[in-house]
Amino acid sequence: MDDAFYREELLDHFDSSPHRGRLEAADLGADLDNPLCGDQIHFEVALDAEDPGRIAAARFDGHGCVISQAAASILAEQVEGRPIAEARALTADHMIQWLGIPLTPARRKCGLLALRTLHRAIDQGTPGAPAGSGSPA
Repeated sequence: MDDAFYREELLDHFDSSPHRGRLEAADLGADLDNPLCGDQIHFEVALDAEDPGRIAAARFDGHGCVISQAAASILAEQVEGRPIAEARALTADHMIQWLGIPLTPARRKCGLLALRTLHRAIDQGTPGAPAGSGSPA
C-alpha cells in the first residue's frame, strides 16, 4: 500500500473514530500529554467481565495533531479483545507499523503518545481514573 492510502486512513481515524469518547465504566485509564506540541491523550479500557485479563473495550479522548489522535484510534481498535499482557507487550514498532507512514523524530513522539498512555494505565492499574500527566519519552 502507498503513503496516500495510509494518509487517508489516518484522516479517517482522526475525523470519525468510533473509539473516540469515554466508557461508561472504565477499569483502567490514564492521561498523558506532550508539552512540546500540545498533544493530549486520555486512554481507557474496560475489562471483560468473564475474563478480567482481557480488554473488552477501549476508548480515547484528547486533542492534538492528526498523527497523535489517529494513533490513539488505531491503538484502541487493535487492543479490543486482546489480553492485557499482550496489550502491555505492544511496542513502538507495532504502533509505527500500524500507522504505516515514516515518522520524523518529533512526529514519532506524537505517534507513540497513545501507546505510552495505555502502558501507563495498565501499569498503574487505577480503575477508571486518569493517572496524571507526563511528557513522552
